[in-house]
Amino acid sequence: MADKTAKRFCKYLELRDNQELIDNYKEVHAKGAAWPEITQGMRDVGITDMEIYLLGNRLFMFMETTPEFDHDRDMERLAAMPRQQEWETFVSRFQRSGAEASADEKWQMMERIYKLGE
Repeated sequence: MADKTAKRFCKYLELRDNQELIDNYKEVHAKGAAWPEITQGMRDVGITDMEIYLLGNRLFMFMETTPEFDHDRDMERLAAMPRQQEWETFVSRFQRSGAEASADEKWQMMERIYKLGE
């Protein structure tokens, strides 16, 4: 059961439609493969959980944060952390958006249109 005080964000991104690149993207996101500075930076700004799902070349990200997390402010803080821009450039080769795009430009916020019980 999810923490009712946490915030949730869902985002969408498309990878290049190339199976070799998709396989490589999965490898760099395998358990223990993501750079430690990147995962620590996410924790430092208040991201408590993140999952990424793949269907074809489409990615869905589920991000859970602390209650005080402010998406715009804290994603900007994350972007300024050590090696974050290097990581964004590194993974951009897999993504349909260009290398110059920020993480916020790549990962598009999704709108919730249904919730069970509401």
